[in-house]
Amino acid sequence: MLRRSLPRRPEARRILLGTLLSAIGRGLTLPFLFIYLTDVRGLSDPRAGLVIGWYGAVTLALSPLGGTLIDRFGARRVVLPSLLIEAVGTGSLALVDSTASAFGVATVIAIGSSAIWSGQNTILASLTADDERQRVYGLNFALLNLGIGVGGLTSGAIVDVARPATFQAIYLLDALSYLTPAVILLTLPHVGHRLAASAAGAKTGGGGYLTVLRDRPFRRLVIFGLVLTTCGYAQIEVGFTAYAIRVAEVTPRVVAWALAGNTLMIVLSQLLVIRRMEGRSRTGALAVVGAVFATAWLTLGAAGLIGAGNALMATLGVVACAAIFGFGETMLSPVMPALTNALATDELRGRYNAMSSMIFGISGVIGPVTAGPLIGAADGKVWVAVVVGGCLAASLIALSLRPLLTAIQDGRPAPTTDRTPEPTPA
Repeated sequence: MLRRSLPRRPEARRILLGTLLSAIGRGLTLPFLFIYLTDVRGLSDPRAGLVIGWYGAVTLALSPLGGTLIDRFGARRVVLPSLLIEAVGTGSLALVDSTASAFGVATVIAIGSSAIWSGQNTILASLTADDERQRVYGLNFALLNLGIGVGGLTSGAIVDVARPATFQAIYLLDALSYLTPAVILLTLPHVGHRLAASAAGAKTGGGGYLTVLRDRPFRRLVIFGLVLTTCGYAQIEVGFTAYAIRVAEVTPRVVAWALAGNTLMIVLSQLLVIRRMEGRSRTGALAVVGAVFATAWLTLGAAGLIGAGNALMATLGVVACAAIFGFGETMLSPVMPALTNALATDELRGRYNAMSSMIFGISGVIGPVTAGPLIGAADGKVWVAVVVGGCLAASLIALSLRPLLTAIQDGRPAPTTDRTPEPTPA
């Protein structure tokens, strides 16, 4: 299955290798930023939260500019400096010693990361054909989670709040990991250039984001993504954790096990899911994702009802929720970028990918802000009802998208007309 999922072009395979190596570095630091800023560098909880929120806001604000630059100059000229800026910013976290320096470093990191995801998706789209793109994006997501998992296990055995040097070491290693995809891209001089260099293409690209938003199918896909991620991904960091600890009354260690189970589910099942999805409707798969996410939240709600009455069942419910959610991610991760690039034109491909990545940024602001008050209402029952209802509503939106797509865009085999040729007169 791995061999079948690999892209045909060796350049694309090397890009995927860069994703894996940089993800290991990302996994070293991903769970520890808040702890590092508060317990090691002495920032208060509210200030550390503001720093992390500021990073998200700056990334979201700069993402549209990243898409425009990718279309105008090519992904290569945007991704390479972005990776270098990201490396400098991440390494500088080792030197943070005040709130002001934390805000400054967060700004540098946000500038670098604002265009990396959309740029790398654009490069992968340019190196893959339509019939393999969905598999490649799924493999990319699996490698990303595998790298984060390996990095997280490694740093968990290294870091110690009593020894700040251990945190400085992982941030420096993370900075070095961002240089690996940059080095790989430098060894591929013909990859990542502007996709539409003709005068006509430049004219089309001038339509900018208004042209992208006039694309009715893509507009419907964006609405689906906003609803699903707000009630799905955006709830993992705050809603899931808060409900599991405060309502289901499990320990933080159980939450860590659950997140590890989520990663394990993705790594083990992604290739099998990719294989099963070939030739099937992409909008149908997106509708199933909404149902799977809703099932995950219902499982967590059941764990909350059990609560302290049965600690073992509550623990199993929390872990099962994360695993079920991970299974849904294995369907969403290949389909969303593949459908985005199926709708995109070469002239505006960078903007399409930037808009797609902005979905996660917008929901990442809405989700955490709303999760707290909702969990506090009716002992978390209101939060469960809202996120389950939102995921099911996203499924309906996905089904409404299908009539707007061609069979090829939807990932289905193109209909063929079987006509018997008329006999030729003698």
